[in-house]
Amino acid sequence: MPRVTYVEFGGNERVCEIDAGTSVMRGALAHGVRGIDADCGGQCACATCHVYVDAAYLARLTPMSEMETSMLSFSSSAEPNSRLSCQIEMTPELDGLVVRLPESQH
Repeated sequence: MPRVTYVEFGGNERVCEIDAGTSVMRGALAHGVRGIDADCGGQCACATCHVYVDAAYLARLTPMSEMETSMLSFSSSAEPNSRLSCQIEMTPELDGLVVRLPESQH
């Protein structure tokens, strides 16, 4: 089962196993990771599951959709490695993925 390391704001790390096909957002919610609000429930209609993806994994992700790009434009803390965790589907190739959470999702 692929693993994701969530680095909460402040440095606390949580390593979680997530079924392939499950979003990084759903994995965070299932494991009680603090800092993922997921207000829209994973519909790419907000930016409250914003994460910073470790550079080593960026090229392995599917490209951002126009909707994801639009939603991230509303985040005051977006960076070049920002993604919405609801749009990252776990695959065996993403085993070991590291994502960092911003200070706030709002």
